[in-house]
Amino acid sequence: MPAPPPRSPARPRQSPRPPQPRRAPQSSVRRKPPRRRPRWAMRAVTTLSVVVLASAGIGHAVVTSLDADIARVDPFKDMKNRPRGSHGMNVLLVGTDGRDKITEQERRRFRLGGAPCHCTDTIMIVHISQDRERASVVSLPRDSYAEVPEHVDEATGRSLAPHPIKINAAYAEGGPQLTVRTVENMTHVKIDHYLEVDFTSFMRTVDVLGGVRICTAQPMKDSYTGLDLPAGTHTLMGGQALQYVRSRHIDGASDLGRMKRQQRFLAALIERATSSGVLLNPMRFRDVTRAVLGSVRADKGFGADELLDLGRAMRSFSPSSSEFTTVPIGRLGYPVKGIGSTLKWDPAGADQLFQALRDDKPLALKRPRHEHGPAAVPVEVAPQQVRVQVENGTATAGLARRMDTALAATGFATTRQPVTSTEHSVRRTVIVYDPRWDRSARTLAAALPGSELRPTPGRGPVLRVIAGADFKEVRKVKPDTLDQGRAGVVHGDEVVCPGNA
Repeated sequence: MPAPPPRSPARPRQSPRPPQPRRAPQSSVRRKPPRRRPRWAMRAVTTLSVVVLASAGIGHAVVTSLDADIARVDPFKDMKNRPRGSHGMNVLLVGTDGRDKITEQERRRFRLGGAPCHCTDTIMIVHISQDRERASVVSLPRDSYAEVPEHVDEATGRSLAPHPIKINAAYAEGGPQLTVRTVENMTHVKIDHYLEVDFTSFMRTVDVLGGVRICTAQPMKDSYTGLDLPAGTHTLMGGQALQYVRSRHIDGASDLGRMKRQQRFLAALIERATSSGVLLNPMRFRDVTRAVLGSVRADKGFGADELLDLGRAMRSFSPSSSEFTTVPIGRLGYPVKGIGSTLKWDPAGADQLFQALRDDKPLALKRPRHEHGPAAVPVEVAPQQVRVQVENGTATAGLARRMDTALAATGFATTRQPVTSTEHSVRRTVIVYDPRWDRSARTLAAALPGSELRPTPGRGPVLRVIAGADFKEVRKVKPDTLDQGRAGVVHGDEVVCPGNA
């Protein structure tokens, strides 16, 4: 697809509406350090959805009328020695805490207690390719080790020398401008536009879209956010979607695991927006866009014209057009005096990743999808690491051997010696496991959908499967790409629920 023709000089715009009384002054720099509390790190996805929704090519007047809702900041003021520009467009999406606009009932229901910290805990670089046929989303972990460049403290006027911080502290120390400078210094990627979102519009956006479909191979439960999802497919409305993208106590992966779920949610959000008909309905388009833009701050150069330009070029956008990754981590728990534990980027991996953005190239080659059979279910533990003893719990001769063979073909480390169970009338397949190997048990359960998990302390590492009358086949599973801080690259159609993309 040829690159879109150069745009004519931007038309002068009217001055934006005065900020609402509840909006914080744009010139103020909040210096209060971020508080440690359960947070939602997905506010930025709502802004990206505006870009996707603009692909409807709805009339200029509909989008222009919403332009005044965007509060403006100047993150590029007086910036010098910036990286060279590249093909395509690089957007820095920053998520900030906006729970002060949540109702008291919502606070209690979705466990959003506490005062807003006015901090940033989500940073994403979204690269839109020059041909407008691909979006590459790179998550920058909030605890990444960073060094802020020399800058002037706006509160005191004193010049501050470069010093180490966690990357999310750049906003608290110097606002949007210091955040952009820090990201550019670390990635050598020139940021073309800046978008800042708080999470108050997130629930309303999801609700206006009619919910977003999420599937999970294992139960998800987080006592901090209140998330409680059984294994299966779910359509999450706003509040439950907020719990899903905020949860970081589901597994040992913490923030890295949460970013992975955020990427999956974003892919599902794109799928929902592009397949639900909202792009063809001007009124629904307007309603969704209003829900998003109510709490957005952006640079002065990003407005209705830019949204429409992207929209005209992205009408065929779909989950397969998007790719997601997290900057490679070389060392988890990297200690820094006065800062604490940080995440140290892998220099070689990070350089390769950001070079792809600068060169406007895909982050990874698109893997062909299999024409036959369902997609493999992502799991926490590779099946090769799961040891299994199969037993026949029915009167059907050869059932255990058939299950053992199918599990081995999928990669599980079976004993290859199935036996007859002491239980002979089992209707539902049972997985007996030691709770210390619960992640392995969830991997096996994903391969045997509908099976019952039965924890038995002291069993040891070998999982026992009692084949029931319900057994028909073994579903393919694949190890998740998140391993030792390396998130890999996934495409949107690979992480949405089967049949969605």
